[in-house]
Amino acid sequence: MKPQLLQVAISPNRSFSLRRDTIPNINNRWHCHKEVELVWFHRGSGTQFIGDSIRRFKPGDVVLVGANLPHYWHFDHEEKIESPKGSEFYSSVIHFTEDFWGSQFLQLPENKMLKNVLEKAKRGISFSEELSQQMAQQMESIFATEGTYQLIALIQCLLLAQHCDENDLLSSLSFQYDASDLENERLHGIYKYTLQNFHNKIKLQEIASLAGLTPNSFCRYFKHRTGKSYSQFLLEIRVGNACKLLINTPMTIKQICFESGFNNFTCFYKQFKNITGMSPFSYQKAHADK
Repeated sequence: MKPQLLQVAISPNRSFSLRRDTIPNINNRWHCHKEVELVWFHRGSGTQFIGDSIRRFKPGDVVLVGANLPHYWHFDHEEKIESPKGSEFYSSVIHFTEDFWGSQFLQLPENKMLKNVLEKAKRGISFSEELSQQMAQQMESIFATEGTYQLIALIQCLLLAQHCDENDLLSSLSFQYDASDLENERLHGIYKYTLQNFHNKIKLQEIASLAGLTPNSFCRYFKHRTGKSYSQFLLEIRVGNACKLLINTPMTIKQICFESGFNNFTCFYKQFKNITGMSPFSYQKAHADK
């Protein structure tokens, strides 16, 4: 399952790429590239896939994705998303190769912290709210300045990233992929079908048929490619949707249970707590208190 290999365009007067996305889902495919990616979400929310990690993303989040780490952001389909503070952007994105500042730069003893950050980024990093705010300020400086000041702001942004902890790392240590041996369209089709149909019962036979495999072969294939079973993957998608509804809607917890594809409230409660570490009510209250 080969993640789509994308080419990142670099301006002739700049050694790294800066981009503001005015539409969502601009790269809504399972893909990777040789550049490190730093993304700041301004509006919209959805589901992010980074390596074998599945999490929700929301406005204000900042994420760092290492070189050649497969990833995919899927924005929720919403009728209208208000722009905060007049912003028309969905995200700000910075791409740079690990050696764009020269092959010896990271080998300098003074840059050990930078090197460590890029090493952690190989698993993907999603930062805390406080760190995201600080990094977003530096990212804004990168877009607002020119020349050496941009490099300084980028370095300062990455130095802030060193304050992440183990819980901020996304993909597991065991996640591995072989970019020469993977089949991009098959995995992307599985992801897309699941995101469109998780509200309903998905039979193993139908998802296996979509991938062109028998149910037993599909189970082995999916576990080998993603490091988790399809049933666990589907649970994480459903719980992620429940998290969104708990925060953003006045629906009751029981309504959210069924809206997210669970047909048993006891099962929903148990699986939600297993994945988030909190009960649905505690999760909702914690976000309401914020």
